[in-house]
Amino acid sequence: MDFSRQLIEWYMVNKRTLPWRDTDNPYFIWLSEVILQQTRVKQGLPYYQSFVKTFPTVQKLAAASQDSVLKLWQGLGYYSRARNLQAAAKQIVDDGLKFPDNYKDLLTLKGVGDYTAAAIASFAFKEAVPVVDGNVYRVLSRIYGIATPINVPAGVKEFKVLATKLLNNKDPATHNQAIMEFGALQCTPKNPDCCTCPFQMDCVAFQEERIPQLPVKIKKTKVKSLFHHYLVIQTPSGRTILNQRDTSSIWAGLFEFPYIESNGALLSNEVTEHEVFKEVTSGSRFRESGYNQQPIIHKLSHRKIHAYFWIVKVEEELIDAILVDDAFKKPVHVLMDRFMKEFWHRN
Repeated sequence: MDFSRQLIEWYMVNKRTLPWRDTDNPYFIWLSEVILQQTRVKQGLPYYQSFVKTFPTVQKLAAASQDSVLKLWQGLGYYSRARNLQAAAKQIVDDGLKFPDNYKDLLTLKGVGDYTAAAIASFAFKEAVPVVDGNVYRVLSRIYGIATPINVPAGVKEFKVLATKLLNNKDPATHNQAIMEFGALQCTPKNPDCCTCPFQMDCVAFQEERIPQLPVKIKKTKVKSLFHHYLVIQTPSGRTILNQRDTSSIWAGLFEFPYIESNGALLSNEVTEHEVFKEVTSGSRFRESGYNQQPIIHKLSHRKIHAYFWIVKVEEELIDAILVDDAFKKPVHVLMDRFMKEFWHRN
């Protein structure tokens, strides 16, 4: 089986037209790779276009405020990607605008791991290094019938060795683009198009009817439930309060309503007697009304958040309160964004 030749032939017929494929600008390629981590192309494309327009150079990204970067990223999730992206941009600027031009040096950038470094090195600089992402794991595990878990050191090493062996050293960029595209369009996680697959006769998983079982991934992390009781402050002039999360927490650097964390549902008096509530309202007299009796469930990779929203109407203005219009300008996580738009009837 001439794997690379068949793969590239498929790619030339079936590839999508995407803006980051029409450039060898390492900055644009880097942007696309970071945005597309944990994100589908359809969702990520508008973000890529916005970033290129707003921050057309590494210098622009490095010089921007963190809030403006996070606001542009809002809705993509995994916000550490955005913070690392800007931190790496500052590294490049501090190094005299010298963008690393090889796999080894790319790994020195904040947030750039094996996959991203290999992608930039091969796409922008034609270095013969293989990319191994989720799509690649799936394609190789099925075609070659590999049952080694992809999230253990032995599996990572085995797939990297195989990917290196199969790589087209004369045209690594096209080969790498092709194998990722093949996994995204043809050899998909569910309902892969095996009927028109050029590797059907050589695919071990197809021949042995093991498509649903591959690739193998060991479940390691137990999902933790968190209970957040958000205090939606409303002052007489229609202002509210948002707090910025610290850098050590989930959603680091993003804004949200003040909240009380608990082990489950709380009664009204348990909320109003809590020290967080007293601190936020600054002793102002208040009257309250509930917004949702049932929590809004928001799932993250390792956490399940049960969000309760308590509408707190205070009778005095509060020093830290801001206009609702200004609240919408702050970078917030998707749970906040969804609630704020519904509650204040914004698009």
